[in-house]
Amino acid sequence: MKSQPTMIYCLILFLATECSHCRFGIHIQNGDKLHHPEDKSKTGKAQEKCQGPCITSSNCSRSCSQHFLGEVGFTCNQNKWRKSTETCTSLSVETFFKDSNVASRLSVAAPSIPLHVLDFRAPESPESIIEGIRQNCPLDYACIINAVKSSETTSGNIAFIVKLLKNISTDLSDNVTQEKMKSYSKVVSHILDTTAISNWTFIPDKNASSDLLHSVNLFAGRLQIHNESVNIVDELFIQTKGFHINHNTSEQRFTFSMNMNNTTEGILGTIEIPRQELWKLQPNISQAVSIAFPTLGAVLQEAYLQNMSLSRPVNGLVLSVILPERLKQILLTFEKINKSRNIRAQCVGWHARKRRWDENACKTILEITNEVKCRCNYTSSLMSFSILMSPKTIDDKVLEYVTCIGLSISILSLVLCLIIEAVVWSRVVVTEISYMRHVCIVNIAVSLLTANVWFIIASNFSKKVQNDNWCIAVTFFSHFFYLSLFFWMLFKALLIIYGILVVFRRMMKSRMMAIGFAVGYGCPLVIAVTTVATTVPGKGYVRSDACWLNWDNTKALLAFAIPALIIVAVNLIVVLLVAVNTQRPSIGSSKSQDVTIIIRISKNVAILTPLLGLTWGFGIITLIEGMPLVFHIIFAVLNAFQGFFILLFGTIMDQKIRDALRMRMSSLKVKSRVAENASLSPMNGSKLMNR
Repeated sequence: MKSQPTMIYCLILFLATECSHCRFGIHIQNGDKLHHPEDKSKTGKAQEKCQGPCITSSNCSRSCSQHFLGEVGFTCNQNKWRKSTETCTSLSVETFFKDSNVASRLSVAAPSIPLHVLDFRAPESPESIIEGIRQNCPLDYACIINAVKSSETTSGNIAFIVKLLKNISTDLSDNVTQEKMKSYSKVVSHILDTTAISNWTFIPDKNASSDLLHSVNLFAGRLQIHNESVNIVDELFIQTKGFHINHNTSEQRFTFSMNMNNTTEGILGTIEIPRQELWKLQPNISQAVSIAFPTLGAVLQEAYLQNMSLSRPVNGLVLSVILPERLKQILLTFEKINKSRNIRAQCVGWHARKRRWDENACKTILEITNEVKCRCNYTSSLMSFSILMSPKTIDDKVLEYVTCIGLSISILSLVLCLIIEAVVWSRVVVTEISYMRHVCIVNIAVSLLTANVWFIIASNFSKKVQNDNWCIAVTFFSHFFYLSLFFWMLFKALLIIYGILVVFRRMMKSRMMAIGFAVGYGCPLVIAVTTVATTVPGKGYVRSDACWLNWDNTKALLAFAIPALIIVAVNLIVVLLVAVNTQRPSIGSSKSQDVTIIIRISKNVAILTPLLGLTWGFGIITLIEGMPLVFHIIFAVLNAFQGFFILLFGTIMDQKIRDALRMRMSSLKVKSRVAENASLSPMNGSKLMNR
């Protein structure tokens, strides 16, 4: 979604920072060590790198070291041979089944074939091992655990195990018990260890990580849960939970807490099945299974790098859920790995067929510094979900400083403007038009001043009171007073038109006042009350990241944007009419007169632009995605300093106000001198003596 026009653009945003990393390393967590694949285990690597001339984009290969079958591929990059692929595997039928009779029997049935670098094919051993599992451990698959755990996580071994898991999911998943799920998960956890992540980069088959996720979901989908609710798997890099559910079940939650990068700090993730979804179920009991992966997001990095629009790091757990087909929506809550206040999130689902993150599968419904809540669509192709670092933000440091400075100056300017109006009021409100003109200026200043105060309150407290009644109240008053600002500027524009077009007939002051307050405060009140009344029941009134009108779910922001932009358009027409009326061309006018006319027009436009809110029209440019930061800064400056511009152009540059101030100051000086002389006169002294 494109950035939306808010009250003043520099509403403090959570930013997305795109993490830059090289192809040969995957960033797990902010501040963690960047694992470089070539720094990993020496076993399984080629005995030596390629020799001879290195020509850009040329390839070569070397055999793996002793006890490993396969090859290591190198590509010439920047005049250096760099590792690009690896198929070194130490796994075979013999390593899985120590009984030589079983091993030889299986080897004869399906002998292993060599691994090739550029045209990689997994050996036939995984299919052979399936038969060995049927013979040795058909009830729990435990006979393969030791062989897997004792193997090194080279790229070849990882690819071998992924192929094995894929075969188990398709050939041995007729009756998946909890014991089978535990053994299966131990194998998965081994190749998802943080020390193995970088080696996924060199697997020739770039779909290996997607195949792993699909295989786990497929296997878990056939799991039979016997207890009402149970924690089925609790491995370091994979957890599985299950529930029995039916249409009478209340809201169900799967809550996970998993350690990241072998630390003691747990990252939370929650899957919630809404009550309205559970109503869709039949009376008979169904089941729901959910799986959490702390490191799979980094492994999938290679897959979603193919889609450059979503080439951003995963910033939370990857959560999979297997539900009955009738259920279509779920709620997920992710704790952020990187909790920087500048990092925003984007909820996504992993599309199994397209093998990439799908940003249309989920919507963000709440985001604070530490966590994100998503509403996601569940289908047979969308069963896994996570959050990415969002790109749809801009660097707000400059905007934040501009806002803070601009609002401070604006508030002081508006207070000074009101003081000056109070001082000179009796001297400047001579006619009905001048009276209403100053009524407009005072109410514009009051509305903007109050709106700025509510904006500051919203900015300071929004993170603590998301979706709270207090946040709703702050948003309502901010919305109301910003709308009042625009409608009073509209009324001022109508007064200008009235002064130009109506010459001989004047409206009574009381009637003008009634119309002014009806337009200035009545219309905004109707819009603000209608907006809050129609959106609060559905909890879609405020944004997920600030106390301001929602856009993502209910488009409540349109209740501010549409009136504001319409008023800006009307006021722009008024300014053009004033410019045309000011010109008044005369026959035979000299160049000096033309210059005077141009200056007069420019002055009128400069005065009317802030008073009629035309600077807000500049915000339309900021809606265009990818616009340079300078346009956002200009928009912030023009509107954060609007109070100062009102003081300058609406008060200080008004000749009548300056004259009234001089007269007021002169009268004060005269009174001061009279009082001083009276206190020093002899008559006054004698009166004091007589007393």
